[in-house]
Amino acid sequence: MSDPRIIIALDYATREAAQDLVQRLDPAQCKLKVGKELFVAAGPDFVASLIDQGYQVFLDLKFHDIPNTVAAACRAAARLGVWMMNVHALGGRAMLQAAREALENSPTRPHLIAVTLLTSMQDADLAELGIAGTAQQNVLRLAQLTQDCGLDGVVCSAREVSALRQALGQEFLLVTPGIRPAQAERGDQARVATPHDAIQNGSSYLVIGRPITQAADPLAALAAVRREIGEI
Repeated sequence: MSDPRIIIALDYATREAAQDLVQRLDPAQCKLKVGKELFVAAGPDFVASLIDQGYQVFLDLKFHDIPNTVAAACRAAARLGVWMMNVHALGGRAMLQAAREALENSPTRPHLIAVTLLTSMQDADLAELGIAGTAQQNVLRLAQLTQDCGLDGVVCSAREVSALRQALGQEFLLVTPGIRPAQAERGDQARVATPHDAIQNGSSYLVIGRPITQAADPLAALAAVRREIGEI
C-alpha cells in the first residue's frame, strides 16, 4: 500500500457530509482523520466503513483518563482496524504505558501517538494554567516522555518539528496539524506552517482540514498540496 503523507481531517457534523467528500477521494492519495465531532455523530460503524473503502484512518480521540480506561479504549479502537490512534501525553507515564501495552497483542497493531500540547495553545495559555516554561519546552518534554514509554510518535506543531526531529531521531513519527497553504486562513490554529515548510522541518504526516474540505474544488486543493510537498 502507498503511504500518502497527507491526512485529511473529516471535520464534519454528519456521516453524510463526510461520505460525500470521501467518495470523491482516493485512498492512494490521502489518509483520513476522524475526530470527536464526527465520531460522536456517526459512530464506530462509520470508521469501519472508511476502512472497508480502503482508507487508512487516524482515529483522533485523544484518550485521556485513568490507565485502565485508556487501555480498554485503545483495544476497542484497534479492533476497528484503524491505522493510527492517539492519547494525551498529559495523562502521564502510567497511562501512556498502559495504552502501549494494550496494543501489543493486536493482530494489526495501529500506530499509537500522543498529543503534546494542542496547537491552539500559546505560552500565555500555559502560564494561565500554571504550567512553567514555553510551549516549545513543554512539547519537547512531553515528546521525550512519550518516546520513553515506547509510543510511536507525537502530534506536534510544525514549529516544534525541527527540535523534536533532532532530539528524538528519524524513526519517531511527527504528525503535524495546523497546516495552512500560504493563501489559506489561519482558522483557530495559533501555531501553523505551510505544507512545504512542515515537510522540510521533518514532519512525517500532515493533517489538513479546511484548506481542502472547504475548498471550492477539494480534489484540486489536495493535488496542489501533494505537488507542494513533492508527492506528485
